[in-house]
Amino acid sequence: MIVGRILGWLLLLAALAAAGYEAMAAFNAGAWRPVAMGELWYKLHATSLNAAQAGIQRHIAPWLWEPGITTILRLPGWAVLGVPGLLMLWGFRRRTRHADRRFG
Repeated sequence: MIVGRILGWLLLLAALAAAGYEAMAAFNAGAWRPVAMGELWYKLHATSLNAAQAGIQRHIAPWLWEPGITTILRLPGWAVLGVPGLLMLWGFRRRTRHADRRFG
């Protein structure tokens, strides 16, 4: 599916941008420090981060935000974006006709 591959490439591009931001921050600070996904999201659009937190806690489930989503937001941004991007590229890759005949 072309849409899955496009989304995979966009996520991978965003992961590369996050890694570049982390590298520039390390260069400016003189020491490497991973930049968390939550920090990147806050720098890009703090209002949407706060709205997502309020919406999830009020309308979905309060327990989902605190142990679940905050754990993801503490991970490095390049990993949070890159892993799903790579998985989407792999999952939506073009398959050869030979592989289709084996399983179909």
